[in-house]
Amino acid sequence: MERKLKQKKGLINMNVYGKYFKKYKLPFLVAVFCVALEAVCDLLGPTLMSNIINSGIDQGQLSKVYYWGGLMLLVTAIGACFAVIRNILASNVSQRMGADLRYDLFEKIVCFSEQSIDKIESGSLITRMTNDTSQVVQFVNGIMRIFMKAPITCIGSIILASILNFRLSLIIYGIVAIVAILIIISMKLSYPRYYKLQKAMDKVNLVVQEYLIGVRLVKAFGTYDKETDKFENANAELMQKGISSQIVITLVSPLMTLTVGIGTVIVILIGSRMFSLNQAKPGDISAFTIYMAQILTSLIMITNIFNTFVRTKASTARIKEVLDCDEDFTDSGEIKELNGDIEFNSVVFAYPNGSGVPALKDLSFSIKSGESLAIIGPTGSGKSTIAWLLLRFYDVNSGRILVNGYDIKELSIDSVRHNIAIVPQKPMLFSGTIEENIRWGNNKATDEMIHLSAHKAQADFIENMSKGYESLLGSAAVNVSGGQKQRISIARGIIKNASILILDDATSALDAVTEAKVRESLNSKAKGQTLITITQRCGTAMFADKILVMDNGVKVGYGTHDQLMRDCEIYRDIYKTQIESSKEA
Repeated sequence: MERKLKQKKGLINMNVYGKYFKKYKLPFLVAVFCVALEAVCDLLGPTLMSNIINSGIDQGQLSKVYYWGGLMLLVTAIGACFAVIRNILASNVSQRMGADLRYDLFEKIVCFSEQSIDKIESGSLITRMTNDTSQVVQFVNGIMRIFMKAPITCIGSIILASILNFRLSLIIYGIVAIVAILIIISMKLSYPRYYKLQKAMDKVNLVVQEYLIGVRLVKAFGTYDKETDKFENANAELMQKGISSQIVITLVSPLMTLTVGIGTVIVILIGSRMFSLNQAKPGDISAFTIYMAQILTSLIMITNIFNTFVRTKASTARIKEVLDCDEDFTDSGEIKELNGDIEFNSVVFAYPNGSGVPALKDLSFSIKSGESLAIIGPTGSGKSTIAWLLLRFYDVNSGRILVNGYDIKELSIDSVRHNIAIVPQKPMLFSGTIEENIRWGNNKATDEMIHLSAHKAQADFIENMSKGYESLLGSAAVNVSGGQKQRISIARGIIKNASILILDDATSALDAVTEAKVRESLNSKAKGQTLITITQRCGTAMFADKILVMDNGVKVGYGTHDQLMRDCEIYRDIYKTQIESSKEA
């Protein structure tokens, strides 16, 4: 699969959203052009009104009233047409851009390295893909609809008012300066509050997500009150952050309205004085009043623009954080067919952002294609880490891992994972049919291959279900048992027919008889596939060709069951605890 997304830099600029603006450049420019013409039409209104009063009503010429009035209606109609066009374009472009952004974010998340997955919580990723992208869509829509119109109307009103009467327009300059100061203060105070608001929203999403995942555990332990309190705290924090983010604009908007209102009163008072001195016409004063109203509306709109800009800036920073996350180590390349020869050569590895203590210390072992290897040891001994390194979720700190004689660092990610199938410790099934979940391991699999894989995984229970392989699984497969989940997951791993199959404690929910049948069916496969079984059970490990015994990241034993019983004390202790104790019982 071609990696389309690379590292991105920038904030609300062309580096982050550049390709989207480039893609929709023409409709965007047309919309901006329509907005500009609509604003011009609105600006002509007060001037035409002034002509109606000065040339028509004041002079008693009804024909001039009809002329300028008709022209005013025509200009208004033209402005309405431009408004309809820019609304259509704005809605279309903003929604398409939002869809593209969500797609790119999801594609980036699909390519996340393990470090990136560990860095950003799933609840936060959901918020960024939904709420943050919606904020960007709203901002783009606003730019094309009203955000461009507000400054044009404001500046145009000031210019036209200055042309009508320069002395009266000095009042407007003072009002605009005061409002500009209020806007700057609003921006500086709002940004950190909106960023904290988005973080609080992340927390609410995470609490809800954790509850939905563990709803059965909550019911089993009866911890409803604890979960309710957790949500109440997160919800209260979101409410407080929401109030905090809105309080600035709540205070600034009335101050702006008051400032412009005082300016309008001053214009009327001074205009009346100038009219009495025959220094201003009544139409000019009327036009000035309308221009002041337009300026007030524009300034309030500009405040909302900057308010939205601040929220979008916070959302963009969070989106950028996702886009800047590391991807898997290499791009796609030629997919090589590898055999199951595996060699770990003096491997040392510590998890990034962890404690710094190596999870694997100077680990060396090898296994030939077609052999089976069992990895056993206490919890936290580094067993699953071996699987993660083989799949190259992480890179080793030192040493080498060879597959088929190739250093896996020199292979493309797709080559490595094409030749390895894994059945994880916690089976993850997706909503859909059982057939779709098994075919997920090989999308070219036939029905016969699916049925054969399910049979080898001892998943014959599927045929007894009401709809068989077409039976639907709910979210996280909550409508089947733990053992059934594991067998479907094993069937999915088998059907991939990879040269290396890893079972990461994949039979822990199976009884001894069923596990033995699964083991026998896997061992009966044609030679050539390397089987790695990570297990806590000595009864499972003892049937493998080789057994690797791990303790605290160190290899403490490697060989057959008989060799380890003779030479490895830890393995003997595990055997005595699990096998001999059960016999005595």
